[in-house]
Amino acid sequence: MATAAPVPARTDWKPTDKWLLGVVLAVVTFWLFAQTLLNVIPGIQGELGVAPTVANLAVSITSLFSGIFIVVAGGLADRIGRVRILYIGIILSIVGSLLIALTPENMGGLTSAMLLGGRVVQGLSAACIMPSSMALIKTFYDGAERQRALSFWSIGSWGGSGLCSLFGGFMATTFLGWRSIFWISIVLAVLSLFLLRGTPESKAERDPEAAAHGFDWGGLATFVIALLAINVYISQGPNIGWLSLPGLLLILVTVVSGLLFLQIETHRKFSFIDLKLFANGTFTGATLSNFLLNGAAGTLIVALGLVQVAGGMSALQSGLLTIGYLVAILATIRVGEKLLQKFGPRKPMLWGSTITGIGILLCSPTFLLLEQYIVLAVIGFTLFGIGLGFYATPSTDAALSNVPDNQVGAASGIYKMASSLGNAIGVAISAALYVAGQTVDPDLIQSWGLFIGRQDNVALRFGGAIGLLFNVFMVAVAIASIILTVPRDKKVEVEPESQRPERRDVAPPPIGN
Repeated sequence: MATAAPVPARTDWKPTDKWLLGVVLAVVTFWLFAQTLLNVIPGIQGELGVAPTVANLAVSITSLFSGIFIVVAGGLADRIGRVRILYIGIILSIVGSLLIALTPENMGGLTSAMLLGGRVVQGLSAACIMPSSMALIKTFYDGAERQRALSFWSIGSWGGSGLCSLFGGFMATTFLGWRSIFWISIVLAVLSLFLLRGTPESKAERDPEAAAHGFDWGGLATFVIALLAINVYISQGPNIGWLSLPGLLLILVTVVSGLLFLQIETHRKFSFIDLKLFANGTFTGATLSNFLLNGAAGTLIVALGLVQVAGGMSALQSGLLTIGYLVAILATIRVGEKLLQKFGPRKPMLWGSTITGIGILLCSPTFLLLEQYIVLAVIGFTLFGIGLGFYATPSTDAALSNVPDNQVGAASGIYKMASSLGNAIGVAISAALYVAGQTVDPDLIQSWGLFIGRQDNVALRFGGAIGLLFNVFMVAVAIASIILTVPRDKKVEVEPESQRPERRDVAPPPIGN
């Protein structure tokens, strides 16, 4: 693939901490506010009058649409401007939050349409914000400054995901109600736009040969069809039947579309997803493990849903179980940055993944009494946060620092696509296993003599165990992927400011006031 000539630089503009705060707030609109539905959906499902399958789809569809379109948005950011795409993403966040905040109760199709429509728009918002903000950080920062900026970016994403359960549960139980979550998101999105004003545009000059080939619509179409089919199959499986004719047709559509996608992408020079990026082992390991660890987000929907339904806890009480997760991830993200500089990405990624797996395993013994389970869950979620804190910055930096500058938007898109699709698929599979496990005969479960305490909810608890153990499996595969793909690097050498090359991909015209 021919390389694009860089756009001349503006050397009179440098990012400030206020600008970085604007980026973090943009990221937070998804990870803190949009993701609150993971915890509050059990409580608002009855209020809105939507079926459980619609509620589960509302949880996963945001990450699904983010994952589908994030590579497109990353490629567009490289071509038409990273700042422009970032602004579009923030505006879409406002629109999506508005639709959800105004969703009416018990109005059938209208309720479902506004809830799901708002979640789709939030997914498109994340698709724009994530790759463009990461690309701008790589553009405007170098060396240790970039690693610091990525740490704060990770605080917005991983930290936001840690706070969302607690924040959502708290807001849902106040007099303001769950809708206030999305009104606050709108306010912070507007503040983000204000802090980002005046950012100079950044883009890679488009390769004339690539322009002549046009956009890879075939690759995009087959990719979208495959992902939609598998997500519908996973989320709606309990309703339609896993081995029913509609279910088997969805599997067939997934397989055929996936094979067509690979056929198109491997034979097209300028493809929707540049599979050549995966020739780099470090990028591959960072992206694949990122997909799998984000898939472990299913831990939240299963564990928190279980203690609410089977244990009678409120959304706020269940959210409090994750307070250690929040504190740990915020406290250790900068530690992960230091570990990256000392050991390189491989070791902190492995350490973080292992600690995360142990944490999820501690959340899995649903056969215990509620009081005993709460203690283990608090410890488990704390370890979960420590592990992700160690992992976040080394993984993100490994992905960004191993791709050419003219492909950073598309590569950021692929990396964040892994986050969103991992989240969507992991949540969908965990929720489906949770529901499927509840269909096992309670008398059979009781005959094992494993579940102590109340016996009227053993099917729920068994389903929870199955859903949670699946997340342990996801982390185990993530560890294996890092071992097999990420090389044994030495510590990251931080380049002195005086020796850094002049930035050359920032276009002169500023956007904003």
